[in-house]
Amino acid sequence: MERLDRTGTHRAQFDKNRKKIYATQSVCGICGEPVDFHYKFPHPLSPTIDHIIPVAKGGHPSDIDNLQLAHFRCNRQKSDKLAKVVFVEDRDIGNNNLPLSCDWLAYKEERSL
Repeated sequence: MERLDRTGTHRAQFDKNRKKIYATQSVCGICGEPVDFHYKFPHPLSPTIDHIIPVAKGGHPSDIDNLQLAHFRCNRQKSDKLAKVVFVEDRDIGNNNLPLSCDWLAYKEERSL
């Protein structure tokens, strides 16, 4: 199946929003660490755009509210998973500040259908 943010009708808007995010954000939305824009793909710490709600789970492919800056490795580890919000000492932990120590390969998503 074709991804609309890569080749479809949302490509132009995705590119515009990617440039906005690269210009305005400097911290990985997944691990919370700074992103160094000197690294280039395929370096694990290179900057990339993460869909907060993955397109495979119904997330919008180009809406800026569904996009965040991420390290390449963090985005790959998260893959198409959704993060469950956890409350720790009055601090929200969600997609925007997930700990890097999470083992995404062993992660099992809870389904509430």
